[in-house]
Amino acid sequence: MSAQVNMATTEVLRVDTLCKSFGGVDAVDNVSFTVQQSELLALIGPNGAGKTTCFNMLNGQLKPDRGTVSLMGENITGWDPRRVWRRGVGRTFQITATYSSMTVAENVQMALIARHRKTFSLFSRATRLYVTEALTLLELVGMQSQAQRSAGILAYGDLKRLELAIALAHDPVLLLMDEPTAGMAPGERAELMELTAGIVAERGLSVLFTEHDMDVVFGHADRIMVLNRGQLIAQGDADTIRNDKQVQDVYLGGGSMFAAEGSDHA
Repeated sequence: MSAQVNMATTEVLRVDTLCKSFGGVDAVDNVSFTVQQSELLALIGPNGAGKTTCFNMLNGQLKPDRGTVSLMGENITGWDPRRVWRRGVGRTFQITATYSSMTVAENVQMALIARHRKTFSLFSRATRLYVTEALTLLELVGMQSQAQRSAGILAYGDLKRLELAIALAHDPVLLLMDEPTAGMAPGERAELMELTAGIVAERGLSVLFTEHDMDVVFGHADRIMVLNRGQLIAQGDADTIRNDKQVQDVYLGGGSMFAAEGSDHA
């Protein structure tokens, strides 16, 4: 069954009063929000704010102490990661995870094989499965010309594009992107997020991403949420967040969010 969103549905994810504590410290404290269809939503905050903990509860790596996570109206709270993935939640990580010994195309083919639950006896057979579909996804992320290159020799920015193609191979309704531009040059960051925004618009995909580069956040997010010490302290469009006094205090002690153009403030 395809994981594509019913076009009549606007709310893809609903998070209600999510809580997680470690040793008496509230890593995530009564966090509630929604993600809409075709929305590029940023979750920002200083180190230790609870962003990764929140992500890990959304895709099943951690079970919340309290609260609920609903995808397309279905309660998925406490599901294991594979079941959440099957339901339509993809994820990319701060550190890329690809098979360096395989070609670019083979990496995507393996993701497609997993999605369709195909089995194979020899790797030579696996390389013949879903070739056209893999090339289509690589074209979508601008990597088709490198399809036969070894993933182990790719530049870091190209690895990020490959990881995006692998995530899209599952045809997710929601994509969680954890620091998608980490380690990339400024020009590469802008290109990757422009590519992501285009895919969001074209496919009706919803994306929730964490990011430390404020230029990336303010330049591309439809809406921004700010976590601090496990609590959601603000959410809204770029102007709302930029001018929020509490957010300014968290980041720069009351200064402007754009005090230094092109700098990382989180």
